[in-house]
Amino acid sequence: MDAPGDPEGPRPPGGDRELADAPGAWAWLWFGDGRLAGARETARRLSRDQLFVLISTASLNLGSMMCYSILGPFFPQEAEKKGASNTVIGMIFGCYALFELVASLVFGKYLVHVGAKFMFVAGMFVSGGVTILFGVLDQVPEGPIFIAMCFLVRVTDAISFAAAITASSSVLAKAFPNHVATVMGSLEIFSGLGLVLGPPLGGFLYQSFGYEMPFIFLGCALLLMVPLNMCILPNYESAPGKHSFWKLVTSPKVALIAFVINALSSCFGFLEPTLSLFVVEKFNLPAGYVGLVFLGLALSYTISSPLFGLLSDKMPHLRKWLLVFGSLITAGCYMLLGPVPVLHIKSQLWLLVLVSVINGISAGMSIFPTFPEILDCAYENGFEEGLSTLGLVSGLISAMWSVGAFVGPTLGGFLYEKIGFEWAAAVQGPSDGLVLPTGALQEEEI
Repeated sequence: MDAPGDPEGPRPPGGDRELADAPGAWAWLWFGDGRLAGARETARRLSRDQLFVLISTASLNLGSMMCYSILGPFFPQEAEKKGASNTVIGMIFGCYALFELVASLVFGKYLVHVGAKFMFVAGMFVSGGVTILFGVLDQVPEGPIFIAMCFLVRVTDAISFAAAITASSSVLAKAFPNHVATVMGSLEIFSGLGLVLGPPLGGFLYQSFGYEMPFIFLGCALLLMVPLNMCILPNYESAPGKHSFWKLVTSPKVALIAFVINALSSCFGFLEPTLSLFVVEKFNLPAGYVGLVFLGLALSYTISSPLFGLLSDKMPHLRKWLLVFGSLITAGCYMLLGPVPVLHIKSQLWLLVLVSVINGISAGMSIFPTFPEILDCAYENGFEEGLSTLGLVSGLISAMWSVGAFVGPTLGGFLYEKIGFEWAAAVQGPSDGLVLPTGALQEEEI
């Protein structure tokens, strides 16, 4: 019942603290009585540091994902002209994740020592610089020299991205401790926008101005964001923690979720070196239109992310089922991407785009329960609440995602070369569909 004389009407569960935290207030608007006055009150109570953290993270997600995703539509074809095989192309994509794996573990461990703000800004600066360097690789002689330079630039970009994203996730969780998944899901809109805009923009710039322009344009855009983040990003400090990655990973529940992240990432990574080649070969599309094929997956993932993040925070008991159903749907999508020949379904462009859209939604279902689940498990096992633990969790998730992102492109390029896209996708998808439900059922027993 409303308090007598209370002009604001009913309040959300949790009182003023909940209302002061913007994501919690969003949940109240969506699941409560939805009053507009509540939204305005929330906007006024969003702290300055929280607002700046949101802006900084959004700029990183948008810029880095655009730079990351521009390779898909045209780089495999360019690399083939320079003498790289499909397997080598897959390794160029995959090495990014391998070095991000190692760097994420290191940066997560020493986040407090280095400083979250410095790690964030330095990572963004280096990433912008090496993106520009990637644009001049067409001037490098073909053969081993070109391949070696691709690996060198890609590895440097991976290390810089690992620094920025580990710091970003930790700062975000520090600023919004009660609504980690909701905020991350909402900010995935900007990651999704980067994935949506990157391939078509990269394909257009490549087709209109040549190989160099996509990398120079987006690299410069990322560098322009560095001074902004130097000025506005809060400088959180914390004492080093006494716990290690080893204690975190040896928890059965955490190890299980880490395996889940690995499998899902592998499915995503599989598409990087293979999908554009398959679309060009099967449907004879120009590079500018190939980028639009990636649009279906990225756009559906972007739109569904805030909802699944909110559900993960507000209904923790649903997290296991989001993982289960998300993984099963993902497995079915990969069987239909080709489609696999045993289904006797003709490969059509509209079917490929439709399956990609559904795959984006299922990915959102599976991704967002993982961070709050690992964080809750860490606190249950005695980890202190602070930036040190957040750095460990962020580093672990980035590292496990990187393992799959390495295996996916590397194995995908090899399988594409040996058995073709249809069968390669059929091998990749069911592995994810089997791992995630099995893991969720085992989690019940822990």
